[in-house]
Amino acid sequence: MAPQDQPGERLDPATTVLLTVECQRGVVGPDSALPELAAVARASGALGNVARLVEGAHAAGVQVVHAIAERRPDGRGAGRNARLFRAAERLPVQQLTGTLAVRVAEPIPVGEDDLVVRRLHGLSPLAGTGVDALLRNLGCRALIVTGVSANVAIPNAVFDAVNLGYTAVVPADAIAGVPADYTAAMVRHTLALVATMTTTDAVLRGWRRPGGPR
Repeated sequence: MAPQDQPGERLDPATTVLLTVECQRGVVGPDSALPELAAVARASGALGNVARLVEGAHAAGVQVVHAIAERRPDGRGAGRNARLFRAAERLPVQQLTGTLAVRVAEPIPVGEDDLVVRRLHGLSPLAGTGVDALLRNLGCRALIVTGVSANVAIPNAVFDAVNLGYTAVVPADAIAGVPADYTAAMVRHTLALVATMTTTDAVLRGWRRPGGPR
């Protein structure tokens, strides 16, 4: 999908944060609890594009935040008020605190200045997690949302960002959902109405523009 504009030209590293959503080994890694989603994230190039954006953010001095969804082994604090949560309890791979499943997945690099935030409940990396306060303390005005899934967590993050007053920016080639063609429909009919849609290359090009950060 062609971007609506070229937001990379306006994404000031000082006021931009790059958010990766649930790009963890137990979700998009080779031993994923959701193998169809993991396969689409890799085959579509979305996971590789997230990695490229993180690398570019590190080079440009853009703050990176990795949002991880996990559960305590005893399940305390986790909700059961949605079919999705109850189904997750029966998956063969559990996103348990302290396990390999909740580490950021390859090939995404994690820098020493990156923030890794973890939630035990809910569908969104922003709502009720303290991430909003972190973003405000970082001086964030534009939030670049990447990762999975386009079915649930990505639209949640975008809506929450907009409701909280941030400019949501979504590189359409750095998100994925299932089935594979659902992402394009979500972008066209929902995300494009509230977020600035762009591409990985446009964001990286803006950060590398002449006179800009290197």
